[in-house]
Order: sequence, then C-alpha cells, then structure tokens
Amino acid sequence: MNTEQDRIIIFDTTLRDGEQSPGATLNVDEKLTIARSLAKLGVDVIEAGFPRASAGDFEAVQKIAATVGTEEGPVICGLARAMQEDIRQAAEALKPAAKWRIHTFIATSDIHLEYKLKKSRKDVLAIIPEMVGYAKSLTPDVEFSPEDAGRSDPEFLYEVLQTAIAAGATTVNIPDTVGYTTPREFGALIRGIKENVPNIDQAIISVHGHNDLGLAVANFLEAVQNGARQLECTINGIGERAGNAALEELVMALYVRRQYYNPFLGRPRESETPLCNIDTTQIYKTSRLVSNLTGMMVQPNKAIVGTNAFAHESGIHQDGVLKHRLTYEIMDAQSIGLTKNQIILGKHSGRHAFRDRLQTLGYDLSETELNKAFLRFKEVADKKKVISDLDLEAIVNDEMQQVPELFHLELVQVSCGDHARPTATVVLRTPDGTELTDAAIGTGPVDAVYKAINRVVNIPNELIEYSVKSVTEGIDAMGEVTIRLRHEGKTYSGHAANTDIIVASTRAYVSALNRLYAALEQGKRVHPQQTVATH
Repeated sequence: MNTEQDRIIIFDTTLRDGEQSPGATLNVDEKLTIARSLAKLGVDVIEAGFPRASAGDFEAVQKIAATVGTEEGPVICGLARAMQEDIRQAAEALKPAAKWRIHTFIATSDIHLEYKLKKSRKDVLAIIPEMVGYAKSLTPDVEFSPEDAGRSDPEFLYEVLQTAIAAGATTVNIPDTVGYTTPREFGALIRGIKENVPNIDQAIISVHGHNDLGLAVANFLEAVQNGARQLECTINGIGERAGNAALEELVMALYVRRQYYNPFLGRPRESETPLCNIDTTQIYKTSRLVSNLTGMMVQPNKAIVGTNAFAHESGIHQDGVLKHRLTYEIMDAQSIGLTKNQIILGKHSGRHAFRDRLQTLGYDLSETELNKAFLRFKEVADKKKVISDLDLEAIVNDEMQQVPELFHLELVQVSCGDHARPTATVVLRTPDGTELTDAAIGTGPVDAVYKAINRVVNIPNELIEYSVKSVTEGIDAMGEVTIRLRHEGKTYSGHAANTDIIVASTRAYVSALNRLYAALEQGKRVHPQQTVATH
C-alpha cells in the first residue's frame, strides 16, 4: 500500500475534538460552513464528528459527507467507539462521501482499563480485531486509536497496534490523550512503535495530542522526526481542556523550517516542495471563521494568527524590519493570507463590487448569504465612510453564523451617563411574530440590556465572559463582542459585530441564548470518552 511516507498528512479534527471545547457547540449549518473552509484550506482528512453522539451530530456528518466529500475533496472521517452500533452509524453517515474513513478507538492504558472500561488487557485484545474487522468490512479506510497511548505500557501497545493492523487498520493513531508526554518521550514512543510493531509498514502512523502542558506542537514535530506522517490537529488549537495541537502552528513550522525537516521525509535538504498540501494563504481566514462561529477568541499573542503575530512596536524592531524584513520576521504575513488593511468600498459601492471583493478575499457565498451580507454592508457603510477588508471579513463572518432564531432582536435602546442610572429597553420577536418587550436598570448600559433580555426570556443563566475588541483602528471602527454564558453546567457562546458596541453586545447575548435553546431542544449528546465501550 502507499503510506505516503514522503509527505505529512493533515487530519483536521476541529469539528469533532475542537467542538468539544466548552461553549464551542456548532449547529449543522455552521459545521458545514467550517468544513467548506477546511476543504479550501487543503486539509487531507476532515474528522466531521461523532455520529453516535446525537441526531444532530449524525446529520452534520452526513451533510458534510454529501457536500464537501467530493472526489477532489478531502477524506471525510467519523469517530466511533469500538462498538458495533457506533461503527454502523458512522458508516451510514459517511456513505455519501466519495472517500470516507471510520476512526474507531478503545483505551489501552492500565488506568483507563481499570477505572473506565473495567476490562482486562485480554478483553481489549479480543475486542480490537472484531471491531476493526467490522469497520473494515464497511470501508477500506480504517483508522484505529489506542486511547491514552502516551500512558500505556509500550509492550502492550505494540501488541495492540499489531493486532489492529492485522485486522485491517490502514492508519494507527497514537494519542497523548491527557497532554502528559514531553517531546523526547513522545518521539521515543513513535520510534519504539516503528522498531517493535512487525507490520507497521502496512499502516500510516498518526499522532493526536492535547496541550495541557503547552507541548502538543513540539511533541508532534518530534514525532515527525521519528516516523509519524499524519498530524491530527485543530484550527486555533481549540479542543477539550487546554486544546489540541494547533494546525496553523504545525503547518507554518513545517513551511518555514522545511529544509530542516526535509531529510526526515527522505527529501534533499534544499527541496522547496511543500511538506503538506495546505494552502497557507487560507489560514488566517479559516482561523477567523472558526473563532467567530465557536465564540472562542484568539489571544493577541497567539502564534501565527494572533493580532500581534506580525506587529512590531519596539523602535529597534521597527527600524530593523524597515531596513530588511528578515531581521525580525521569519515569515511573510501574506503567506497566511493576512492582507493589508486596504480601503476598497464605500456606501455607494454596488452588489457586484461587493461580491467581487469577497471572492478576492476567498469567500464563496450562496445567494442567500450574499444578500444578507450585502444588507449588513450597506448598514455599516451608512455609518462608516470607508469599509476595509477586515470590516468585510467581520461582516461576512457575523452573517455566516446560522443560529436558529427563537428570539430575534427588533430594538435595543439605552440611556446612560455619569449622573444617570443606566436604563435599557429591548424588544425581541419570536418565530410566530410575538413581540416581547421589557426594560431594566443596571450598573452600566450592557448590564441593563442583559437584565432586560433575561426578564424577557425568563431562563436562568450566568454570564461568565464578556469580551470586546475593535476590528480596525479609528473612532468609527466596528466592534466585535464575544460572550459566554453558563446554564446547568454547560457553556454557550455568542458573537456579533457592529459599529455600535451596545448593539453588538445585545446581538451576541441573543445569539448565545438562541444556542442555549437550540441545545435544550436537541437533547443530551453522548460524549465519546465518558461512556464505557463494550461490543
């Protein structure tokens, strides 16, 4: 078989592991929007979800498989515990794709066997060939993961992997499930697998890791040097707890330091051939899209995609960059698709110019999406003299959020001042046309607005995060607001952008409440790592 040892396969799990971040739950249409962006980015495999989790997850995987899983597109993958019903449902959801993969797993560390699975090593060795074999009967592309491999006994791990490959696994994934290992340890683990699993040449070695100690990317790069050829990562590094290895950091490390990594892939050191298939100019746009739809903001000093990543404030640094860019920059901002803040449109610009500019920026909208975005553009253009590329991105990403609207904001009005009591009036409309109106007094205008909304919707929740940032410089800049609220132990996010920060704050809160209601209607989801895997 062709195990593609001369290049790195990028396996994106933003829509599965990334979506397990608290408050990052996405609906079907939002998942499809991100999947389209990932396909344009050039990822090799999209792990579209865990079909057994809920009816909504099954629908999302099926829709992505049918829409994004084209012959020229990425492999669409679905996660399944080592259980026949999980595997069957994954296959059913994935079938519309031209190329699809079942990713099945079972824990192998002694701590997981004793406390989670309550099974012996012998039990696990019996389950693996049966479940991997069943998956293989449904698709030729099967990936197997020994959960918590980083803390598993190496000798047992070798036996597990040999058994899975013999049963038909074409990819074996080595997860550092709890983000415990260090780069040297993880590299040694991969090297040990290469040296001690007799049939390892029949499968691609993949790695999956969490960032609890901030070492996920370093671990992966060490794994590449020792034979790993698939990297399982997420946009912006989102995921459970401290998140996953960040796709953009891995890709750009391989891009900037390709001469260092070339020999590990059997290439001449001076080769300029990319080490993976990612179109790096799509990185920034994809990062912004995922951030806006999940409500998980990117910290300013985040590598590659943070707002400060290409900023130079130090006078010495500025002087050096002006004299020669390479004095303090190891990569070009344009290489990740970060364009200059060009002034390109105004209130007199037409729909054709608007569409043309969006296509230049990499957005391919449907007629419905374009119409919605154009109306927002006109609304913003009436308040700002000029519209920048960053403004356009904020407008489009805001409108691409497709949260089911149980509540639609009709009006928000505030009164405040240094000698006034902040007062807010809100009007919300329900799908049947009913208008709900209330007013409240708060410690500030936003607090007053949120209190008025809570009186209208009448569902208890706790605001746990409120974040505001400007899209561009200037007094007329659009403001982006992200909020996170908690209800019955679960977190829900909302995001909105507007030239009026009060309006943006209100829309973000209503968006989060709509997500909350949508989740309540959908019902409980199964978490892949919290239910005992039996066959």
